[in-house]
Amino acid sequence: MRIAVCVKQIPDPATPYELSPDTHRVVRPNDQVLDDTDRFGVEVGLQLAEEGDGSVTLYSMSPSGSLQGIRQALAMGADKAIIVDDPSLAGSDALTTARILAEAIEREGFDLVIAGTESTDGYTGVVPQQIAEFLDVPSLTFARKVEATDGAAVRIEQQTAGGYDVVEAPLPAVLSVTSGVVEPRYPTFKGIMQAKKKPIETLTAADLGFSAEQVG
Repeated sequence: MRIAVCVKQIPDPATPYELSPDTHRVVRPNDQVLDDTDRFGVEVGLQLAEEGDGSVTLYSMSPSGSLQGIRQALAMGADKAIIVDDPSLAGSDALTTARILAEAIEREGFDLVIAGTESTDGYTGVVPQQIAEFLDVPSLTFARKVEATDGAAVRIEQQTAGGYDVVEAPLPAVLSVTSGVVEPRYPTFKGIMQAKKKPIETLTAADLGFSAEQVG
């Protein structure tokens, strides 16, 4: 199973965010960390890959910086990462982010896309569903438990206000997971060392067929 996991590098939440006086956007430092909510998506992807002899590719749209956050996810066990890093993408809204990520994912091919419900520096909560729309595949949201069925479908317990619903969809599909769906593993020393050698591909908006006027 080819599993795509959407991840995001964010400024360290322990450090106060700084806003640019000119653009009023968050100033993103060179060293950024993996969004804590994405660790759950990475762990779900790794567990499904281990069950079905699959692979996990990370996808991110952000300034690369030192790649500290991406290497954190690679150290957990992901196979490789694809980063879309382009100055023209600065200030992009959720819809543009979803369009860019969907194009990058479709370019590589996938069976299942996994994402957190929302990022801790954006809180829009709509990107996973938008990615599903652009990829023209089913969207399963707010998964508190995930199960792959014979590699042909995915079944989840979908968190609701009053409990949960059991929802199933055929693959390919997009899945968003809640915090607490699994217990994310901690990178081992071996994993940290291996992460330094894992492939990281960097793309621009133009590589995906977008002009500067279509993004940002």
